[in-house]
Amino acid sequence: MSTLYAIKDHSVENRLFLNRIVAAFVVIILLTSGLIVRLIYLQIVGHEHYSSLAKDNSIKIVPLVPTRGMIYDRHGKVLAENTPSYSLELIPEQISNMDETLLRLQKLLDIPDEKIEQYQKLRKRQKRFVSTPLLLSMNDEELAKFAVVRPYFQGVDIHTQLVRHYPYSDLAAHVIGYVGRINEAEIKELPLAEYRGSTHVGKLGIESSYENELHGKTGYAEIETNVQARLLNTLHEVTPDPGANLYLTLDIDLQKTAYDALDTFNGAVVAIDIKTGGVLTFVSRPGFDPNPFVVGIANEAYQALQVSENQPLYNRALRGLYPPGSTVKPFIALAGLEYEAISSQQKLLCPGYYQLPGVSHRYRDWKKGGHGSVDLSRAITESCDVYFYRLASILGIDRMHSFLQKMGFGEKSGIDLIGEKAGLLPSREWKQEQKNQAWYPGETLITGIGQGYHQVTPLQLARATATLANKGKVVTPFLVDKMVSAQGTRPGPTLPNITLPLNPDNVNKVIEGMVNVVHSAHGTAKGINTNIDYQIAGKTGTAQVLGIKQNAKYNENAIDFKFRDHALFIAFAPAADPKIAVAVVVENGGHGGSVAAPIAGLVIKQFLQENNEN
Repeated sequence: MSTLYAIKDHSVENRLFLNRIVAAFVVIILLTSGLIVRLIYLQIVGHEHYSSLAKDNSIKIVPLVPTRGMIYDRHGKVLAENTPSYSLELIPEQISNMDETLLRLQKLLDIPDEKIEQYQKLRKRQKRFVSTPLLLSMNDEELAKFAVVRPYFQGVDIHTQLVRHYPYSDLAAHVIGYVGRINEAEIKELPLAEYRGSTHVGKLGIESSYENELHGKTGYAEIETNVQARLLNTLHEVTPDPGANLYLTLDIDLQKTAYDALDTFNGAVVAIDIKTGGVLTFVSRPGFDPNPFVVGIANEAYQALQVSENQPLYNRALRGLYPPGSTVKPFIALAGLEYEAISSQQKLLCPGYYQLPGVSHRYRDWKKGGHGSVDLSRAITESCDVYFYRLASILGIDRMHSFLQKMGFGEKSGIDLIGEKAGLLPSREWKQEQKNQAWYPGETLITGIGQGYHQVTPLQLARATATLANKGKVVTPFLVDKMVSAQGTRPGPTLPNITLPLNPDNVNKVIEGMVNVVHSAHGTAKGINTNIDYQIAGKTGTAQVLGIKQNAKYNENAIDFKFRDHALFIAFAPAADPKIAVAVVVENGGHGGSVAAPIAGLVIKQFLQENNEN
């Protein structure tokens, strides 16, 4: 067998080797050229841009949260403050075994499982070297327990922070409101720049309505950090502007008097300074303690508030809707005089009931035997239903609606609080639109005594009473008297200046009847005229909750408490030179004269005594 050997061609091999060297050299030249071009771009062309990026990597902007403004009453008593609070905080990178540490802390301080879970979620969103709170608002017992074992918990410490606190608790919760943690929906609504770093925002009442003024202006600090984002040095700082301090027209002592006077009843008491429109009391009972909402109320406690039959979270003064009952009668009487539908001396017969022509149904008076022949003043004094049935029939629903609307019924009062309801002032148009039905004459009659579809809020009733006392000068209620900040003092809301063209003689005749309600022997509120040296003009009211059949008799003791009539009372004093107007609604209180009127009497007496002293 023969073996064949390939004959090497050295010239070909040398040429191939040379080509490879040339190719490699070209690649090296191209890569080197690209690198040089890139270096030239980075160092010269893009220097400014990349220098800025490098600086941004080392300098961080940290928001500085402003201190929230305080809230005071008219005498300077603190209604909302910022108090030091102690929190237990952990730095994860300094803790070798997080689960074991949390378990030890849970046993030591009796921490609920839900708070441990919340902390675990929170720390996962933070960097490991950031101090993250586990417990907020620690009490003295918790502080003492941890202080003893503090050396044995590496990376765990107590920090101090300011927390909103409401010293009067449920007494003014509905009017002051509260702050709570910012939720996801609010994050989308709030201005990002101003709320960067903020954790709380106003939720209700003044805290919500004046959020912009109370929050203040966020500052910032430029800090130098390393690649792990650790703080190295503070380069520049713009201090935040604290929120404005608000001084209210509210009198917290008067508020307490009204709140306590409601006793076990649910209801509302609104008192207004007639001369200015400043709200003196704004009571809604029952109230609730707003302080747990600041640090995060437990789910069980919140559910208990929501399902309570007494509805403590419901702002009755601002949003409660009630039939005005007989408290509307002075306004109907004034409408009759203004439209010249009746004269003050004209007498109408009250046999104890009223019937529309050709109709068998009897609209009953509260007094079974009737009041006999009554004029306007006596009709107001003794709250004669038949007189006002007749007057309503003469006026008609169109004129009644027009006049009552001018007095503020069916309209928002314009108070500087968010969430006010306008009530309901019925009309032909309203019923046709809402119920697709015609208006019936019988509905006109019951509207004349404050029943039927007519609904008012206690605030609206107080405002109408103040406007009547002012003889047509419209009173717009407000709560914030002034706002004091580092930039100076600013007044509260700008109020409209409106005066209704009412005949003063007509107003005086109505007021005369209202004075007799309190100061005459037959007045329905004569029980509150003792031990006073001034006159009160008032009107009692009883609003039905449960309808009574034609021939049935109302027996308060035979029905459930929640179906008993509401008791109402409106008043202003002194009658000759009015300074304060009050509206009281006592749910299921029964009788305005015996239940609601004494509450108003206490508020009026205290206010006038303090006013005289000053």
